[in-house]
Amino acid sequence: MMVLGQTSQLVDWDWIGRNIDQIADRTWQHLSLTAVSVGIGLVISLALAIVALRWRWSYTPITWVTGLLYTIPSLALFALLVPVVGLNATNAVIALTSYTLLIIIRNLVAGIDSVPDAVLEAADGMGYTRRARFWRMEVPLALPVIIAGLRIATVTTVGLVTVTAVLGLGGYGYFILRGLNTFFWTQILVGVVLSVALATVLDIGFLVMQRALSPWARRAR
Repeated sequence: MMVLGQTSQLVDWDWIGRNIDQIADRTWQHLSLTAVSVGIGLVISLALAIVALRWRWSYTPITWVTGLLYTIPSLALFALLVPVVGLNATNAVIALTSYTLLIIIRNLVAGIDSVPDAVLEAADGMGYTRRARFWRMEVPLALPVIIAGLRIATVTTVGLVTVTAVLGLGGYGYFILRGLNTFFWTQILVGVVLSVALATVLDIGFLVMQRALSPWARRAR
């Protein structure tokens, strides 16, 4: 009974009921920032990974630069971008995208490198051009590793989106920040619980996608 009483004090269900529309809007904002950032990060990472695979010497400087971006604290990066793009969604997307690059690039290169030499030789023997071999043989076989990188980047981005609340965005981070400012535990718990739930759902979604797109890997195991 004491636990139930304490829970009722922490969670104001009436507030949640009155703010369902706002929670839905913040959910869409959280998803949008995550999807756009990871999507742009994937495109940039794919281009850089192709460069690294074509000219191997470039892999080290590429990962060094993206690794440096990854180590910059999020609040500091937001602040650095303010004079360039202002305090807006563009700032958030640039910062969030930068944190996905190192993870996705490493997995893209590792996935392509994991393709057996025998497969590459067979593709060459069948008359595949280098480009056709890359897109029709190497990328499909590397999908488990590539999607694993996307899973990590997406879950990481879901957590980082909450920090963009300092920019007036933040999705669920908006509730966490407001709750901390007003000492209102319901908002804090809504932000935290929904952030964890969203990260979990997306992670499972990528896992299902990975298994659906690479059934041969499942049969091999």
